[in-house]
Amino acid sequence: MRSSLLTRAIRLATLAAVAAPASVFAGGFSLNEQSASAMGVANAGAVANPENATTVMFNPAGMSQLKGTNISFGAAVLDIKAEAKSASATNTLGGPVSGGTGGDIADPAFLPNLYLTHQVNDSIDVGLGIHAPYGLAADYENDFVGRYFADKTELTVISFSPAVSVNNGQGLSMGIGLNVMYAEGRLTKYQDIRGALVQQVGPAQAGPLADAYEAQFGTPYADIEGDDIAVTFRAGFLYELSPRTQFGLTAQTGTEFELKGDVEISNFPAPSAQSPIGIAPTTLTEDVRVPLAIPESITLGARHQLNDSFTLLAGASYSRWSRFEELDIISREGGAGQVSSVTGSEIITHITEKWKNTWQFNVGSIWQVTPEWALKAGYAWDESPVDNYLTARIPSSDRHWLTLGGQWKSANNGWAVDAAVGTLLFTDDPKVDEYSYLHAVPSQKDPSAGASNYKGEYELSAWSASLQVSKAF
Repeated sequence: MRSSLLTRAIRLATLAAVAAPASVFAGGFSLNEQSASAMGVANAGAVANPENATTVMFNPAGMSQLKGTNISFGAAVLDIKAEAKSASATNTLGGPVSGGTGGDIADPAFLPNLYLTHQVNDSIDVGLGIHAPYGLAADYENDFVGRYFADKTELTVISFSPAVSVNNGQGLSMGIGLNVMYAEGRLTKYQDIRGALVQQVGPAQAGPLADAYEAQFGTPYADIEGDDIAVTFRAGFLYELSPRTQFGLTAQTGTEFELKGDVEISNFPAPSAQSPIGIAPTTLTEDVRVPLAIPESITLGARHQLNDSFTLLAGASYSRWSRFEELDIISREGGAGQVSSVTGSEIITHITEKWKNTWQFNVGSIWQVTPEWALKAGYAWDESPVDNYLTARIPSSDRHWLTLGGQWKSANNGWAVDAAVGTLLFTDDPKVDEYSYLHAVPSQKDPSAGASNYKGEYELSAWSASLQVSKAF
């Protein structure tokens, strides 16, 4: 992975050391936990309900309804249980792979955020957000039967989001913003050497030789790391139809990270006259890149205040996840590196994804119990983008998101505290039936992978909690 003064400064400035990547498994690798005040209503109508400085992220046009200077900061905890109830695999030669189901592959994640807005004059507001819009993490136990397909999968994205808004003084506001995102990624898995050994010693001897090699030296292990910076643009509109009703709309462009780093394959077998089995381990390295698509999205929201005590919120989001067609590790050495010269291709590893575009629908309500205290509740239906090619790296299904929240707001000094909790109910136990496919024909199985296959059925559940402090100056 690249190491430079720029990337080190970004890591320090964004507290990346404590912002562990999150496992999401639905809605792609987007993270919903960006604001406790919005999480209390499952993000329903967040683009039309600028309660505090978090509107920088949801809809920059909402800054026009905040007076003076505003700051919001907080953090969320996301804990997903993702474990295979059953799992089995075959190696390249069709033999069974020994091992277990991989254990709980998702650890709790801590997601901090910080937002700031400032009213320049009656028509212009500016703001800045620092948050984690995307993240993913999965880590199987070492004896996982599907270890030839997946071991560790990590993605951490931190965004710096400056924004500006203008309003016409008659209920219409417009805002634009940038998301300057720094991403780090890591992919690891164990390597099945049986297919390569067939070319050297034939199919009858390849299996026993591979077993002997793994028993003596350990299984070859591939570790790919990379990082990159990318930018997306966001535009938002907010229209106040009446003092009780308003609508919001935001649209965000897509982009593609080029995660540049290196691949290291340890314990890779090489001919050796000194080895009793004729081969001994060596380490291969090569500079690589991993393209990673980030989708365009559009979000519509509405807020309607029924009376002084009750407010209703609703929203819908559409994301173009079909941009994410494949996950490839590509040589940056023109196919002449230590690894690509062995694989015989500039595409070192190919995983067919072919995700689909998705919707998220959410509704929520706020009950203003007293001038200081409010209670919130929300529900969201989140569609999974994973369609035909479900993989061990991202077992996924549609989910329901149920949330409860509370807010205390001082009428005198501008302080406010939000807290929210949520639970995720997945609609199905996802079933993985994974093969290796050709890069040139993504729907066709790769003949060089032989009979290699992984099957697993997963049980998913999750909860989240968030706390936020806001202050208006």
